[in-house]
Amino acid sequence: MNSLLHRILDIAPVWIYLIVTALVFVEDAIFVGFVVPGETAAVLGGVAASQGHVALWAMIVLVVVAAIVGDSVGYEVGKKVGPRLLAVRILDKHRGRVEQAQDFLARRGGWAVFLGRFTAFFRAMMPALAGTSKMPYRRFLAFNAFGGIVWGTTFVVLGFIAGNSYERVAKTVGRDIAIGVAVLVIVGLIVWKVRERRRERTFEANYEAVHEAD
Repeated sequence: MNSLLHRILDIAPVWIYLIVTALVFVEDAIFVGFVVPGETAAVLGGVAASQGHVALWAMIVLVVVAAIVGDSVGYEVGKKVGPRLLAVRILDKHRGRVEQAQDFLARRGGWAVFLGRFTAFFRAMMPALAGTSKMPYRRFLAFNAFGGIVWGTTFVVLGFIAGNSYERVAKTVGRDIAIGVAVLVIVGLIVWKVRERRRERTFEANYEAVHEAD
C-alpha cells in the first residue's frame, strides 16, 4: 500500500495542487457533488502534504478558496437560471432530496449553506438553491466562507493526520500490520457509504410512493 500511495502521489506538486483544486471547485460550481469527489480530493491533498509532496498550508488555502469560489459560481448559476436548473432531467431521480434541501434552506437560511457543505448532495445543490431563492449574496458569502474554511481545513488536515499516522504505525508494528489496519478502515468506510446510499434510496422510494399516492 505504501508503494501504491507513493505512485499515486509521485507526480509534480503543481499537478497535485491543480487536480485537487479543480475537483473541489467543479463539485460546487456545477452541482455535481454526487459524482465529483471533492471531499476525497481534499483528503488526498492532505495525504500528499503528509508525504512531503506539497505544502500543507498551501493545500489548505487552495482547497478553501476553491470551495468558496466554486460555491459562489454555483450561487450565480442558481440566481440566473434557477427554475431551468431545477427542471433538468438528471435531477429527476434525486427530486426528493432536492425538495429536502429546499425545505432545509427555507427553515435554516444561511446556516443551511454552512451545514450543507458537510453532505455531498447538499454541498453540490445548496449554492444553486440559495441563488434560486434570491438569498442576499452578502449573507450567502458569509456562511459560504465560514463553511469553506471549516470544511476545507478539516478534511485536508484529516488527510495529513491519516498519512502521518500510517507512517508511524508502519514504523512501530511493521508494514503488514499497518496495511491490515488500513484495509479495515477502508472496508469500514465502504460499508458506511453503502448504508448511506441505501438510506438515500429508501428516502427517494418513500418520496415517490407518497407523491404517486397523491
